[in-house]
Amino acid sequence: MKPYLLGIYEKAMPNFLTWKEKMQVAKEAGYDYIEISIDETDEKLARLDWTKQERDEFVQLMKEMDMPVRSMCLSGHRKYPFGSLDEETRRRSNEIMDKALEFSDDLGIRIIQLAGYDVYYDESNDETKRLFEENLRRAAIGAAKYGIQMGFETMETEFMNTVEKAMKYVNLVDSPYLHVYPDLGNITNAAKTYGTTIEDDLETGRGRIIAMHLKETVPGVFREVPYGTGHVDFNGGIRKAYELGVRRFVTEFWYTGEENWREIINGVNKMMREKLDEEMKAFLE
Repeated sequence: MKPYLLGIYEKAMPNFLTWKEKMQVAKEAGYDYIEISIDETDEKLARLDWTKQERDEFVQLMKEMDMPVRSMCLSGHRKYPFGSLDEETRRRSNEIMDKALEFSDDLGIRIIQLAGYDVYYDESNDETKRLFEENLRRAAIGAAKYGIQMGFETMETEFMNTVEKAMKYVNLVDSPYLHVYPDLGNITNAAKTYGTTIEDDLETGRGRIIAMHLKETVPGVFREVPYGTGHVDFNGGIRKAYELGVRRFVTEFWYTGEENWREIINGVNKMMREKLDEEMKAFLE
């Protein structure tokens, strides 16, 4: 049995690849699984409406390629947030959540990563927070029905940029199916802002952290920072994650048109595997 699993974020690979090609790329690079993106675009949201035949064919493809899709980054709620003051937007938000749970059940996805926003494009206030909590409770009941874990991503905004802030809602809802799925890059930026440490922040989620995004950042920049050029202490974050029982990790980065994208994907896997293996060896000693 492997001591941990390492997945790759779907958007690290060019969107012009077919799913079969994406699976082949991930497999050749040495990844254990793929994290599918269900973002706010119509193209990605339409995946939730795949027919039974399309879903069955996708499951068969995963078996054929020996490359499972085992987690989902559900960022579609950015456009259709739980806390929206608009009733139709909230209806759409809950519909997306219901479909994401059904989709995950059909495909064998274990974890849905939720975006930690009450609202994104609008102003947050007490009412958006109340509505967010209300619809989050609804989502947790749905997750319980399907037996699928949900975890908050720690984001780049003040609302939920730390594990500690995510735990506020985890504790409020108090469901065995709602946890935290932190982004190491984002909480690193937050720790720099607040003068804290990633270790202390991760500790606040003890017993409720189900996976971790391994992403590079620099102060004030949260996306598309090449690995090795930022300030994230991957070894320290991985070390603390192991201590907290985390064994699922995903390298989150984006294809931005590079010609050497295959080389980048292979290099990221090698870099993170070395760190994961190094800390696991130390953890077991």
